[in-house]
Amino acid sequence: MSDIWEIFALRYGQNSNRTRRESFLFADDHASPHPIDFYVWVLRNGDRTILVDTGFDVEESKLRGRPILQTPAEMLSDFGLPASSIDTVIVTHMHFDHAGSLHDFRHAKLYVQPLELEYVTGPCMCHQTLRHPYSGEHVVEMVRSLYLGNVEFCDGSREVEPGVEVHLIGGHTRGQQCVRVRTRRGWVVLASDSSHFYENYRRGIPFPIVIDMEETLKGYDILRRLADSDDHIIPGHDPLTRAWYPKIEGGSENIVLLHAEPTV
Repeated sequence: MSDIWEIFALRYGQNSNRTRRESFLFADDHASPHPIDFYVWVLRNGDRTILVDTGFDVEESKLRGRPILQTPAEMLSDFGLPASSIDTVIVTHMHFDHAGSLHDFRHAKLYVQPLELEYVTGPCMCHQTLRHPYSGEHVVEMVRSLYLGNVEFCDGSREVEPGVEVHLIGGHTRGQQCVRVRTRRGWVVLASDSSHFYENYRRGIPFPIVIDMEETLKGYDILRRLADSDDHIIPGHDPLTRAWYPKIEGGSENIVLLHAEPTV
């Protein structure tokens, strides 16, 4: 099997009712509008498929007041990938918008950093501020998969498949990991929330939710070391990704090709 993969970014939700104050510490224009997109990512190599993150569902959408266009499971099905057909899921971290549909993938092998699971089941969760981006139900789903024998721990860096690697970055959460993927245009890094937006890593201005500021800033250097260039780093929530990368042929405007060269 070749170690060259395709990457598809699937936008399943959006929130346009936000400002720069919510996206950047020390925002220069804190009251300006700054929308956010919610993605899951599909890695494909022939008949081999890996899902990166599971997004969140309708119930969580209502609880959080975060509108979604479709559930990730529905969007994947429309893309030709029923949730039941996916046997490998990389969970970049356990925040509600990245691990909120784990119940749809209870059969799959889940790749997660041990630090993340230790964090979300440890004393830090006694603090409501630290607990807020997580859901107890999502954590229970991960533990359930663990006891089903379906969790693979990635302690630091690990190859998941030839051409697909995970690397611990931390900062945003204790066990935040990015995904490095070999594509036809070189090594692309799915930053997930180690950089929510292009501005985070390009300008060195972090997203406000961090547990370790130093690790967050160091993480931007790690992203650049792993990727072939800044154009090979894909942040976790930036609407610019859909503007800068080609859309899938004949398909939805919510699916773009990250293995292709950016169009701008």
